[in-house]
Amino acid sequence: MSALLRRNAMVAVASAAPSFHRLARLALPRSYSTSGAPQPQLDPEYWGYSATGSYSETRRDSVCPVPVADTDSSVQLRGVQWAFIGCPLAKKRVYAQTISRLLQVPYISMAILVSQELNPRSSVYRQIANAVNRGECVPEDIIFGLLSKRLEEGYYRGETGFVLDGIPRTRLQAEILDELVEIDLVVNFKCSDEYLEKHQEGPWKDKLKEHFEQSKPLEAYYQKEKRLLDFQVSTAPRDTWQGLLAALHLEELNAVHSSNKKLIAPPFLR
Repeated sequence: MSALLRRNAMVAVASAAPSFHRLARLALPRSYSTSGAPQPQLDPEYWGYSATGSYSETRRDSVCPVPVADTDSSVQLRGVQWAFIGCPLAKKRVYAQTISRLLQVPYISMAILVSQELNPRSSVYRQIANAVNRGECVPEDIIFGLLSKRLEEGYYRGETGFVLDGIPRTRLQAEILDELVEIDLVVNFKCSDEYLEKHQEGPWKDKLKEHFEQSKPLEAYYQKEKRLLDFQVSTAPRDTWQGLLAALHLEELNAVHSSNKKLIAPPFLR
């Protein structure tokens, strides 16, 4: 089954010209009617797909202050290419957005990409709506088609680097993602047992169980690749932010921004 899912996903991922992105062109025709199509009810905290589309992406407008040498060139530098994964209660979105602003690279969220297709004119609207209304994840071929399209558009806008949020969630997705683009580091947000015990009731119980079942092989995959950074979330957001800066060796960069009165973090993190 996983081989079939991988093949279907890779149909949407074909090699293209950019040197450091193996990007794909995905045509998303918008031609059919969706009268009577079910309206998806999305859970952004767990599934990572927001129906509101209110989370704005951070656009790159200057050279990333933490350059990384391109794998295809010893001269060209690019921004970091990181993915944030982990416990759905950790509110990774807030930290991913803030880190992307600090590093001046785009924040790419599957919530945003999927929500942009929650339009009756989109060719994938019905597939997304049907999957979510059945309590299922959006199919991999759609997910990676949208991500490929977003990365390619960013490349031609001159973007280099990104912080990914909401993907990968499974080992299969991690393997497909590696076929699409190079990931330098995967930050794995972990919550304490005490914190989790407070959220083991109601719908979160089943969602957390599913998360932990999926996360074990995903973490093992990146551990083997030596690209995984486990990060323990604190109960206080400010402590979590300061700990994350230390873990990513970004304290000095954050201090420079703060001294220049460029407040990167929202008030509740400062």
